[in-house]
Amino acid sequence: MRQSWVAVALVAAITVVGCHHKPKAQPLPPPPPPAPATPPPAPPPNTPEVVPQESEYDRIKKMDSAEIDKPGLLSDIHFDFDKSDLRDEDRQILAKNAENLKKFDFIKVTVEGHCDEKGSVEYNLALGEHRARAAYDYLVSLGVPADRMKTVSYGKEVPLCTDHTEDCQARNRRAHFPVTSKLNR
Repeated sequence: MRQSWVAVALVAAITVVGCHHKPKAQPLPPPPPPAPATPPPAPPPNTPEVVPQESEYDRIKKMDSAEIDKPGLLSDIHFDFDKSDLRDEDRQILAKNAENLKKFDFIKVTVEGHCDEKGSVEYNLALGEHRARAAYDYLVSLGVPADRMKTVSYGKEVPLCTDHTEDCQARNRRAHFPVTSKLNR
């Protein structure tokens, strides 16, 4: 019986060893179907293209002197008849002019003194000079560098208005601030 056990053991060993075979490879599952193509993202709503804005400083700096006067950067002031004293409302205008002159630090101006047609040429030239100097001195006191301004008197020689009315005469009694040049900065 011992032989039969040996034979059984031998058959079992052969069966286990001999019958051992690699398991058949399982077939791979089929690949998933391709994902549907995603549509491109919707365009953003119609928004204007953002273009960097040119600063006011750069825009004005590109202008020539005559063009700078057009936007009303500097305003005229007016005087009472036969006076060169600054009125309160004119001090406010000069304060705004000073802000602009300091902001646009490349501008040079002439402070012009003007008069109405009453009085002699000589008298009005002197009065015009006093008016120009009053405006100039006030601008300097507000921090505008003196080397960026000069004064001139036109007396009654360059009227703004030529009618012979009081309203017209009042408009001629003024200080005017034309931009005469630009500094290279």
